Amino acid sequence: MSTRAWEGITIPEPGTFDLDASHTVVGFVTKHMMVSKVRGRFADFAGSVTIAENPLDSSAELTIKTASIDTGSADRDTHLRSDDFLAVEKFPEINFRSTRVVSHSDDEFVVTGDLTIRDVTREVTLKVEYGGAGTNPWGAELFGFALETEIDREEFGLTWNVALETGGVLVGKKVKIEVEGEATRRA
Repeated sequence: MSTRAWEGITIPEPGTFDLDASHTVVGFVTKHMMVSKVRGRFADFAGSVTIAENPLDSSAELTIKTASIDTGSADRDTHLRSDDFLAVEKFPEINFRSTRVVSHSDDEFVVTGDLTIRDVTREVTLKVEYGGAGTNPWGAELFGFALETEIDREEFGLTWNVALETGGVLVGKKVKIEVEGEATRRA
């Protein structure tokens, strides 16, 4: 593994790393009926991280295929794919592109970037935990990571909801986005 010491952590040498779809989960969590959480994930995505000579100049991008949403409920997934939510026919992708690394402390980084859902782009801030670097049994260099952010779905045009008789709404406005996995050095 080509690594280097940087500010107390061991990081990969500069280069581009592609997300390993078989070892990465792109997920989300939101409230249901104000009392419980619903979790989901996207099965079809691609992304990369380019580690720069100065790690604070590194960048990342992620493209998610909206039709690949899976919450474990076929009826709910069909509704989420409809024009009420993701409108997958009109907007087949969700995109993220980092704009800068804001700060870091040990193995935790704060990254900002542009998130596009439907036809709306907003700046979001990600908390990124660097998990370390290694080489898998087949010789591929990789590193692990976990990131999270929270968005207000209504800011992205996802405004469908139902008022509940007891107060509140069926679907929470806040959505926590969680991505955890590995990225492998591009050959």
